[in-house]
Amino acid sequence: MSQLSPLQCNARDLEADLNWFAQVLAARIQHYFANDAHSFDTAALAPPALSPSGSGYARFVQENQLSFAERCTLLLALSPHVRPRLLDIFFIKNQKIERRFTEFGGYLAGANGDFTPTGETLAFIVAGDDLVQRFALGRLFEDEHVFARQNILRLAAGGEETGMKAPLRLSDEALNAFTTGALRRPDFGANFPARRIETSLNWDDLVLQSGTRKVIEEIKTWVEHGATLMHGWGMAKKLRPGYRSLFYGPPGTGKTMTACLLGKATGQDVYKIDLSQVVSKYIGETEKNLGKVFDQAQSRGWILFFDEADALFGKRSETKDSHDRYANQEVSFLLQRIESFDGIAILASNQRANMDDAFARRFESMVFFPIPRPEERLRLWQQGFSAQSQLESTLDLEKIAHEHALAGGAIMNVIRYASLEAIKHQRTTIATADVLQGIRREYGKEGKGT
Repeated sequence: MSQLSPLQCNARDLEADLNWFAQVLAARIQHYFANDAHSFDTAALAPPALSPSGSGYARFVQENQLSFAERCTLLLALSPHVRPRLLDIFFIKNQKIERRFTEFGGYLAGANGDFTPTGETLAFIVAGDDLVQRFALGRLFEDEHVFARQNILRLAAGGEETGMKAPLRLSDEALNAFTTGALRRPDFGANFPARRIETSLNWDDLVLQSGTRKVIEEIKTWVEHGATLMHGWGMAKKLRPGYRSLFYGPPGTGKTMTACLLGKATGQDVYKIDLSQVVSKYIGETEKNLGKVFDQAQSRGWILFFDEADALFGKRSETKDSHDRYANQEVSFLLQRIESFDGIAILASNQRANMDDAFARRFESMVFFPIPRPEERLRLWQQGFSAQSQLESTLDLEKIAHEHALAGGAIMNVIRYASLEAIKHQRTTIATADVLQGIRREYGKEGKGT
């Protein structure tokens, strides 16, 4: 018998649970219209035992030991996407007043007037008129619950729709994981201020001084053996979870590339958060937006790379206005999340002197990325040009490397400029004049002359 695909495994396990959920719905509706004075316990309808198939849906249910109410919540959120006819029962009208039953919650949306369940719909199914059970359901939508921590579902409050009257929303990532078996990466935007970064290069392409490489090796050692230290050696009670590192040095010296290579070497996605953008664009929203990033990073094993860390963790004077108060709140929040983050968090700054000393002491390592030395700059020049090009005979890379103290990023900008000039003029030879002009352009960016 051929092995089932993730899609087929999810379909089989969801089929079993959706059939059970249909029974729960039917029982609740039957009890409601029978006006039965006796309390009706929907939890008496035991959910099916899911197979140990390893489907994304079954794995989530089993690993988190979802309760009756939690399982109903998940299936109610899934129903509009995978079996909307289950919710047709809620189109029934109250014949006395010629309108839908308020008790059912939900609302009609879309061109076809599809039924969208709300928290009230869930309360009707699980709790009926039992206020204690209804109030307890609110805990399923708190930030600490697995539904929020793993970005599974939420009550999408907005406008006049608040509390349990808000629609029940399943995240796109969860929908993909529980149906096709594929994890969809979140989209960068105002509600998710992190962007996945990667590189096609390898460690041999990264030119660093030996001292910098040695500290990077320490981070790789943590990735490879941290779990053994924390759990195998029982150090989890004595050490903070995760690993925090500060990368500091001038722009273009390899900080971002190093973070990408760490992710590539360990099979972990790397997500970059530009803190200067977060602070300037989303003032007052930082906790909520960064909270989503941390929740997903925790559940998916991402490496988090915070660029422009000075924006939040730079040295501060006294609080003068609301912007400063927000910034102080954001620093406290981010510190707390970074210190409890069970993963790798890398913060990048152009200058170590810009960072507050009290914050700097919280790092497991601090990595300095200096401007490369002449011999390192020569290697960057030599390996930077395309194999399809040739260098003009007068182009002395060794002399250029010694005379111009450029960072790796600036060198690659010059190589890009000179190569495009060659292509534009239909030649494969890299001209000395173009390289020198490219160098002048880089100095101009820094306000320096050649």
